[in-house]
Amino acid sequence: MTQVPTLQLNNGHKMPQLGLGVYKAIEEDEITHAIDTALSEGYRLIDTASVYKNEDGVGNAIKACALPREDIFVTTKIWNNAQRLGNVEGAFNRSLERLQLDYVDMYLIHWPVPGCYTGTWNHMEQLYRSGVARSIGVSNFDINNLEELAQSSGIVPAVNQIEFHPLWNQPEILAYCQAKGIVVQAYAPLARGAYKDNELLTAIGLRYNKTATQVGLRWLVQKGVAIIPKSTNEERIISNSQVFDFNLTEDEILAIDGLDEKYRSSSVPEDLL
Repeated sequence: MTQVPTLQLNNGHKMPQLGLGVYKAIEEDEITHAIDTALSEGYRLIDTASVYKNEDGVGNAIKACALPREDIFVTTKIWNNAQRLGNVEGAFNRSLERLQLDYVDMYLIHWPVPGCYTGTWNHMEQLYRSGVARSIGVSNFDINNLEELAQSSGIVPAVNQIEFHPLWNQPEILAYCQAKGIVVQAYAPLARGAYKDNELLTAIGLRYNKTATQVGLRWLVQKGVAIIPKSTNEERIISNSQVFDFNLTEDEILAIDGLDEKYRSSSVPEDLL
């Protein structure tokens, strides 16, 4: 079983550096098997969202597992329509009910809806102060979004979850977040398979008996970035966890930095375009 390191959050809590993303996992059996596999391999973070429509399945799998609740870090997110309606507390409580939990470890603003996200954050502060959201953060925020949030609130997001991988290296926002004490958490860290056959990553992997995707994940880990690779495939879930037993050299990290081509594997929601 993999020993997953933790990252210190700016509010004193700790978050596992590796987590399981469950985006697009809908079937109950599929969700349960994925989470059971992940937990048995040492994962301790499960990342979901209201828009994924699988919080019920995630809650059932967590409830059925043998681990105590406090050993599992659960993240979920508020979707855009709830922000526009100003129904933050209602959306949160519905997520909590579906997850069958008394609290979540991390609650995120899924997207920075223009004209809404600072108000959403103000409501989330109340959830944080009440303890039902142990930590609060954001997702898909750029530096301007974070700056605007800072002007309206004294609570700095614990996490900014963004797409980040060798084909889309975002050094400016990474440096900004790390300077502000915000942990960057990479979703789509495998670029949805786009670099699994990359020549450079494959060559580096041969030196360590690792795959190109494992090298890409290790590159993120060594940058201090948290990773939540999405998978329901048992073999890939296990493989994605095997990135804490080798170290890339500085030259290798620099070479991987050079792969950046601003490749975005995820899409922006239609209601934000």
